[in-house]
Amino acid sequence: MNARITSLSNPTVKAVRALHMRKERDETGLFVAEGLKNVIEGIDTGHAPKILMHGPDAAAHPMMKKAVQATLAAGGQVIEVTHDILAKVSRRENPQAVVGVFPQAFIDLKDVKPGAAECVVALHRVRDPGNLGTIIRTADSAGCGALVLVGECCDPYSVEAVRATMGSIFAVPLARATEAEFAAWRAGWTGSVVGTLLTAEVDHRKAAYRKPALILMGNEQQGLTPDLAALCDVNVKIPMRGRADSLNLSVATGIMIYAATG
Repeated sequence: MNARITSLSNPTVKAVRALHMRKERDETGLFVAEGLKNVIEGIDTGHAPKILMHGPDAAAHPMMKKAVQATLAAGGQVIEVTHDILAKVSRRENPQAVVGVFPQAFIDLKDVKPGAAECVVALHRVRDPGNLGTIIRTADSAGCGALVLVGECCDPYSVEAVRATMGSIFAVPLARATEAEFAAWRAGWTGSVVGTLLTAEVDHRKAAYRKPALILMGNEQQGLTPDLAALCDVNVKIPMRGRADSLNLSVATGIMIYAATG
C-alpha cells in the first residue's frame, strides 16, 4: 500500500529536501531527480528509485503505474504528498508532480575502456553545475562511452546539474579521478587524447582524430592547465570570428565531441 504524507515536518520530507546539500548527498549516496520523464528514464536504464514522491494529480498519468511498480519491485517507497511538500522538496514554486530519489552510480576509472565507444570526455575542475549537466546531456546524445571528472569538480548529482541533463544522468557512466590517477590511466589510452587551448595552432576541424578519442577540457575560468595540456597528443583551437574571445564550456565541449566523432 502506498503511503501518504501531508506534514512539511515529516522526517522523510526533511531527508529528501536535505539532498540539495552536497554533504548530505555524499553521506547518503543518494540524489533527487525531478519529473516523471526523468524518473522513467532512470527506470528504463536500470535505476529504480529508493523513494518515489508524487502529487495527487500524478496518479492518473499513464506512466505513473510503471514508476510505482518499478519502485515497489526494488523495495522502494511510494509516497503521495501535497503540492506544498513537492514545492519544499524541490525548492521551486511550480514543482514537478513527481520526484524520485535514486542511488548515485559512479564507476571506477579502470572500468572506462577505450574500446567501449568512439569518444570519452574528461573535464578538469569544472565549476558550473549547469555546464556539467549540459555536457552530460551532449555526451549522451553523441553516444560517448563515459565522462571522467578530474580533480575538484562540482557535483554531477546536484539538483541543478541533474536538471540540466534532462534524464541523461542515468545514461552516461561517470567516473572520478585525481590528476595523478587520470595521468596514469591516460597512459593506457589507445586513441587520440585531444585538448583545447586558445594558444593552439591546429584548427579543431583539421586535427587528425584517432578513434577512440579522449576529449580533455579545462575549467570555465582557466582552461586546461599546462600539466593537463601536456597529457594531450594534440591541442586544438576553436576559431573565434567575432568579438568574443572564448566559448561557454558546454558549447565548446559539444563542438569537440562532434568533431572527434564525426
